Amino acid sequence: MEFVAGMKRTDYCGNFRASNVGEEVTVFGWVQRMRNLGGLIFIDLRDRTGIIQLAFDETSAKDVFEKAASAKSEYVLAARGKVRERSAKTDKIPTGDIEVFVEELRILAKSETTPFEIVPNCQTAETTRLKYRYLDLRRPDLQSNILLRNKVTKITRDYFYDNGFVEIETPILMKSTPEGARDFLVPSRLHNGEFYALPQSPQLYKQLSMVAGFDRYMQIARCFRDEDLRADRQPEFTQIDLEMSFVDVDDVLDMIEGYIVKLFKEAIDVDIPTPLPRLKYKDAMERYGSDKPDTRFGMELFDLSDIVKDCGFSVFEGTIANGGTVRGITAKNAVSVYTRKEIDKLTEFAKGIGAKGLAWVRYTDDGIASSFGKFISEEKMAEILAAAGAEKGDVVFIIGDTRKNLVLSILGALRNEAAKKLNIIGDGYNFLWIVEFPFFDWDEETQSWVAMHHPFTSPLDECIPYLESDKGAVRAKAYDLVLNGIELSSGSIRITNPELQGKIFELLGLSEEEAHNKFGYLLDAFRFGPPPHGGMGIGLDRLVMQMIGAESLRDVIAYPKLKDATEAMTECPSRVDDEQLKLLGLSINTKE
Repeated sequence: MEFVAGMKRTDYCGNFRASNVGEEVTVFGWVQRMRNLGGLIFIDLRDRTGIIQLAFDETSAKDVFEKAASAKSEYVLAARGKVRERSAKTDKIPTGDIEVFVEELRILAKSETTPFEIVPNCQTAETTRLKYRYLDLRRPDLQSNILLRNKVTKITRDYFYDNGFVEIETPILMKSTPEGARDFLVPSRLHNGEFYALPQSPQLYKQLSMVAGFDRYMQIARCFRDEDLRADRQPEFTQIDLEMSFVDVDDVLDMIEGYIVKLFKEAIDVDIPTPLPRLKYKDAMERYGSDKPDTRFGMELFDLSDIVKDCGFSVFEGTIANGGTVRGITAKNAVSVYTRKEIDKLTEFAKGIGAKGLAWVRYTDDGIASSFGKFISEEKMAEILAAAGAEKGDVVFIIGDTRKNLVLSILGALRNEAAKKLNIIGDGYNFLWIVEFPFFDWDEETQSWVAMHHPFTSPLDECIPYLESDKGAVRAKAYDLVLNGIELSSGSIRITNPELQGKIFELLGLSEEEAHNKFGYLLDAFRFGPPPHGGMGIGLDRLVMQMIGAESLRDVIAYPKLKDATEAMTECPSRVDDEQLKLLGLSINTKE
């Protein structure tokens, strides 16, 4: 096209500075704003790097001035002219000291009025913006997110390449091996009645790559899970996936810490101190009620069980007598925020996540008010407040139940809810390793032991002797990386001993035939000299989301799905015609 041959872009709009004054330049972009002052016209031209002002006046060629006067919002322009100082400078944009006095102007494309204004922090409903996502992506704040994500992927590849990793692509069409979420299934035309699955992760293929002798593998991998959505979950997501041979836990964690330091420094100029703190799963649950605690604030859990076992309050006493636990958290300087009305709201929140009720103490200047105070002595209340570390101005929240894990998780959720309400969550990036997860997890629904991570996770060496005698005490060589209360990644050292793997399958109730049907190709590979190996997958979307402080994954994914897993722009999923179904040997039974 003529404009490509005749007008070659000199640089992007946002890259020019005062040092370019006097230069002849050519810029391309979209009209952000046009101001026609009669004999003077200014156009703010925008591309993905920023905005530069185009200027036109009575000395401009007539056709150039007329074209400028006809330009409207989101028109696509090519402009050639000289950079000069602006008469009215501004520090609101990096190019605020200069402008381009245009000598040649071309309108490359016109635009209808857009459904919403292309501005940062657009308040138009998200469903509308997602329907016109290609316009939404023109917004500078959203473009900034996507450009940062691009920078993150480059730094990621550079780091792992520099550390001897080989990038290997794994299949998108694979065997269905449900891992805790439902698979997306793809029917086969060539093999009617049989299905591929989209990978929930490259887990088995990356282990096979270790058997193949590629001792350091990485991949920016697309993963798929058919599960209910929320702000930080999408049906398709991206994972920084890696695996290493001849390593143990410390080797993997050290490699990731080096990556985090490099990434945050180069991407957003933040120094992350290392080594990153480590917390055993058991301690994380006891202190924070969560295996992904936000450590930017305190409010740690405390145990009141010994104090209240004979306190006179039958609810507490009955809980302890039946083998339960009573624990609490203290919200510092919270009496002005947690009025009785607000405590009632928090109580309903607690009941909504499984609590039978919420006991509380408000320690005000006027004295102590409590939901159970009339049942216990002043001395016993003083013991409770001392154990809670409570002073005047504080509010204590207490949960009791015969199910210890439920008590811990409820208090963990209350801790986060109260911190948000009190606005005490600090800034910064608090990384934390959670290590030594339980190997087995008790499933109340099936009344059986299941693998907390996956069945290829290696138990700690010292736990192997009591795999059968005390499953609840078995800990795994598994680790999660947490950032500000969000799980970024999960990984483990894998089992490579066939005898141990067979024992684990047996303990999980998986017959030899079932194991072979699901994982036969991996088990066969392990007959031929598998090296010891381990790795992890880091959620790229969540990582970028945390780096910029976004509230939703949709802010860092170019073309995301809505909460119902639909895409407003292309209106998928959609029905297909009968001929396509016939080729696949399928028919549709519509749900009532």
